[in-house]
Amino acid sequence: MTSQHIVSSFDRDLEALQARLMKMGDQVEKAISRALEALETRDLKLSEEVRQGDRVIDAMDEEIKAEAARVLALRAPAASDLRTVLSVMNMCSHLERCGDYAKNIAKRTTVLIDTTSIGGTEPALRRMAHMVEQMLADALEAYIQRDAAKAMEVRDRDLEVDQMYNTLFRALLTHMMEDPRNITACMHLHFIAKNIERMGDHATSIAEQTIYLVTGEMPDENRPKGDTTAYNPQGNLAT
Repeated sequence: MTSQHIVSSFDRDLEALQARLMKMGDQVEKAISRALEALETRDLKLSEEVRQGDRVIDAMDEEIKAEAARVLALRAPAASDLRTVLSVMNMCSHLERCGDYAKNIAKRTTVLIDTTSIGGTEPALRRMAHMVEQMLADALEAYIQRDAAKAMEVRDRDLEVDQMYNTLFRALLTHMMEDPRNITACMHLHFIAKNIERMGDHATSIAEQTIYLVTGEMPDENRPKGDTTAYNPQGNLAT
């Protein structure tokens, strides 16, 4: 009876951890969407809400990791249960970084507030961000369902995000060469594009954690990458 109670309590601990992770993922997806909406509409109030909302994401990250550490200390899980707890901690870190990138995008809205749209760049950035949002949602769904095939499909989609980034990069270079007055705005837009591309990488890493959880091994083959740009900054503003 005692053993069954311990197992049942541990299962509840794992379920609670994973539920918190899903809630954090939802917050991050909303932050990405709102950051791009603020950019498109030049909405300073919304961009500030995104920046302030990152504190909530950071707090969730700390709470999940603290709870995971408690579970590790009290339950001493082994084998697949250990992988589950460790995967939650790892995915949590990737989500936190995505939240940081969303905040960075919101910061650049304050710089771009007085600029006009350059060649429809903002809608293209929003489409790219929407794809990353969907990758995050699908990666987390694959995790909950323990669906390695779905996780692998998410991993493969990162190539399309990279290709969208390459297209935007070339378009922004063209705009800068055609009119030097566009250089400042285009540089900020490029950093935003790079932030979104990096979020795609983190979504892919979350998918890889599911593959690890299900199979016990990380994918052997190199991740498909399509970023062919030579200039490859991270594009972060100071926090």
